[in-house]
Amino acid sequence: MPRKVLKIGIMSREDYKRRTLAIVRGQYTPRKGEPKVWFESLKSMAQVLSNENQELLRVINEREPASLKELEIVTGRKRSNLSRTLRTMERYGIVDLIRENRAVRPMVKATDFKVEFGLNVPFGPQAQG
Repeated sequence: MPRKVLKIGIMSREDYKRRTLAIVRGQYTPRKGEPKVWFESLKSMAQVLSNENQELLRVINEREPASLKELEIVTGRKRSNLSRTLRTMERYGIVDLIRENRAVRPMVKATDFKVEFGLNVPFGPQAQG
């Protein structure tokens, strides 16, 4: 399977709101290569990309289950837990949940993650100046 890299940024909710408003107003243009997916903290990113969830992504990527039911059997995780976890990952662009007939087939969109954060985030109070 080809590697698919997702660039992730970490920025406070307040800075993210300021950044979004500045983009809408035409005051800020995102840099080429800037993350498209943002978490408000390392903790929130770690919850979504926990070791258990990384293993789940690995299983989906390798086994290519045709449905959540099949994934439930392969992983031993309850379907309600899988559904909730995968919907969260879908919101962050990590997986796609493809509806086919009456089944939902999970598909991994990102296999590798590059995280960008620091004291001088790409957009923040100092960038407004």
